[in-house]
Amino acid sequence: MSAGNTSNAERLRLEEQRSGKADWRLWGPYLSERAWGTVREDYSPDGAAWEHFDHEQARSRAYRWSEDGLGGICDEQQRLCLALALWNGRDPFLKERAFGLTGNQGNHGEDVKECYFYLDATPTHGYLHYRYKYPQGEFPYRKLLEENARRGHDQPPYQLADTGAFDGGRYFDVDVIHAKADPTTIHCRVRVVNRGPDSATLHLLPTLWFRNTWSWEERAVRPSLRAIDAPRGAAWAALAEEATLGRYFLYGADDARLLFTENDSNAERLWDLPNAQGYVKDAFHRCVVEGDESAVNPRQTGTKFAAWYVLELAPGAEAVVGLLLTAKATGEPFQNADAVFETRRAEADAFYRDLLPGEVSAEDRRIMRQALAGLIWNQQYYHFDVARWQDGDHMAPPESRKRGRNRYWRHLKAHDVISMPDCWEYPWFAAWDLAYQAMAYCVVDPDFAKRQIELLLGERYLHPNGHVPAYEWAFGDANPPLHAAAALGVFRTERERRGAADYDFLQRVLNKLLLNYAWWLNRKDSRHHDLFEGGFLGLDNISVYDRSKPLPPGYALKQADATGWMAMLALNMTLMAVELAAAGREYEDIAIQCYAQFLAIAQAVAGRSGHGISLWDPKDQFFKDLILTPDEGWQRLEVYSWVGIIPLFACEIVDAETLTRVPRFRRLLYEHRGGMFDGHTICACPEHTNARGEHLLSLVDHTMLPGILRHLLDEKEFLSPFGLRSLSRIHAQRRDLGALPGIGEALIEYVPGESNSGLFGGNSNWRGPVWFPTNYSLIEALEKFHRYLGDEFRVAAPALAPPPLTLREVARHLSERLVGLFRRGSDGLIPAFPRNSPLQRDPHWRDLLLFHEYFHAETGQGLGAAHQTGWTALVANLLLGMPERGGDCA
Repeated sequence: MSAGNTSNAERLRLEEQRSGKADWRLWGPYLSERAWGTVREDYSPDGAAWEHFDHEQARSRAYRWSEDGLGGICDEQQRLCLALALWNGRDPFLKERAFGLTGNQGNHGEDVKECYFYLDATPTHGYLHYRYKYPQGEFPYRKLLEENARRGHDQPPYQLADTGAFDGGRYFDVDVIHAKADPTTIHCRVRVVNRGPDSATLHLLPTLWFRNTWSWEERAVRPSLRAIDAPRGAAWAALAEEATLGRYFLYGADDARLLFTENDSNAERLWDLPNAQGYVKDAFHRCVVEGDESAVNPRQTGTKFAAWYVLELAPGAEAVVGLLLTAKATGEPFQNADAVFETRRAEADAFYRDLLPGEVSAEDRRIMRQALAGLIWNQQYYHFDVARWQDGDHMAPPESRKRGRNRYWRHLKAHDVISMPDCWEYPWFAAWDLAYQAMAYCVVDPDFAKRQIELLLGERYLHPNGHVPAYEWAFGDANPPLHAAAALGVFRTERERRGAADYDFLQRVLNKLLLNYAWWLNRKDSRHHDLFEGGFLGLDNISVYDRSKPLPPGYALKQADATGWMAMLALNMTLMAVELAAAGREYEDIAIQCYAQFLAIAQAVAGRSGHGISLWDPKDQFFKDLILTPDEGWQRLEVYSWVGIIPLFACEIVDAETLTRVPRFRRLLYEHRGGMFDGHTICACPEHTNARGEHLLSLVDHTMLPGILRHLLDEKEFLSPFGLRSLSRIHAQRRDLGALPGIGEALIEYVPGESNSGLFGGNSNWRGPVWFPTNYSLIEALEKFHRYLGDEFRVAAPALAPPPLTLREVARHLSERLVGLFRRGSDGLIPAFPRNSPLQRDPHWRDLLLFHEYFHAETGQGLGAAHQTGWTALVANLLLGMPERGGDCA
């Protein structure tokens, strides 16, 4: 295999996958960083998921639903897994998975306490690169637990680097690189470097094992792993056999001791019960760390296998261990290994170079590449059959299970590869995260993006009543309805790039979203005013109280964000139906109905129906929540947050050519010229056109934009050096809201960093920090407004530039601030990392990036989940969409 002709090799593999010629996605990085502490593995009577199956149990207890590991891969049904285990000779146990604190142990909720990085990945997983930094001294498990327990919400989390674990460079860099020769032939190299000043020993155990299905399935056939004779050029070989996957061979290039056991729970250690047989899941720990030779099977068979290498490394020295996993018996397994790695790396370089062409800095290329690598590495096999989970396996669950979590979701049956927000902190899908992640995936793999959008709308996920499941902790919660926006964006981007439109995809999605829209109307508009509630809607603590809890009888909170999301959904669905109708499909009636629903929402927002009070405050030029009282009274919540910005997202543009194909819909726009509905002006004029003949469909018109943007572009309010704050800075002083009907005395405080309360677990904060997803949606909306209003429409933004700016220029400035979180400033530091972090200056860290869940509004420091690619991968879209690149942000 040569490194020639690499320019479009990854694109060709994507086309092979798309056409069914080759299944390049059969194997991928689908192994989670954490399977313990999840709802799926919780069989407790009280729903205590973190405590029922914790990290301490994980090395000995077989997982019911899915597996985890370090730098691992598995097949798409997670039958067979390959990952690393490590021991530095000092730790109390073998490291087979990432350690972190539970939601109840961390002073800001769950938090991984490891340092690992996703350095590279291509969408077919032809090339994958992961790095783990492993301390040479004893891992400070107890210190991390005790110090974080001591700290309150007013202090930052205590991280691994804070313990001194990496001082003096006393750690190993452990790189795992996977390169596919073909869909079922995967080369793996583990490269270990001693960064310390002294010689050090590392026990390295590449581990191959089967997910335990036999303990739960009736008549299940136990798969097998066994040692076999090694061919020429290999030092050892093992054969894995499973009924549906077939045979796979694992070859090692270097001498190692082969260990075998079973992936079964150690009942004796866990529950003081006798083991069914002598070899159990924690055998490698007992053998390597405790020296118990009886723990492993001398017959060299089992369902879990490891090759035990003992690496003695001088200061600065490195060692490389070569592996090959293949479905084909191979005579000389490592003959072409160098060529495979060289070629796949060159193809990855070419793929990302073509993605961001032109004169682009190496720094921006690195930001985009590592963001998308994290996005791809966060694909995970997700397995959860709610009915099986509620009913139990072999033994009846606690009676409380029938009345507990997710009891109305028995139809949900998941066994899919899904894009996760963060494979350690959030190893489960979240509906609105997934929509944003699909927007990011569209940059590299629109087919995968489309499948992710359709997945939650399929019958195995979507509730029969039309409710899209939110996340496993409470499928019945409401997440913002973003699937239509994601579907429309992916459809348009694919049409532009491939020159062909997937109308079948758009039609399937719209059909399901009509069910979902009906659910919103029936469940989240209690007074039938076309103003919506929805609960906390993913924005956790943004309000003055916990919006997931009901107000007293007779009181209702009409949310500007929920209503704005619904107006956006109605417009998104309108445009989806218009696209289908213009293509000759019978959807013009649906377009008319969806737009009529948008008009009804717009009428309610404007206060022209029902209670008669507008969500728009004309005095302050901002949208605000309303509290309705039992006596038909009302009061606005005087809060300036994303809640009042989200109505801007309800914005779409229809071009003249498309409208010629939907004459009845075109007439509807004419009937509502001037934004009129039932004798009142309620929205932007849908009849007016710009110079290109385009029509604007929007909740907000050009007269409202300057007032809203005055708040957003003021550094004393929303504008941060790193994007828009989630809560206006004015609430640093304006905190006391007084007595609110149905709520009581209320406070709202600007907190630019970590949350200072335990509301929603305390692991996120929407009362000040910068969040990528909502900033991204606003930038998209500004781009649309600019497309319609043009260069002549300008707004004053003295904090950005002295002269008034076009909306595209405003969008570009916001994009630059967001991307600037990951660029080195004039002081040589990256804002997203603490000033004393080794990621700032250490030559072995400074090119590594983490993409956090949210960011401190004043310093830019990353907060929350540290591998949130996830929606923070949208930084790649911003890099691709900046005007100087010639693209849009879609």
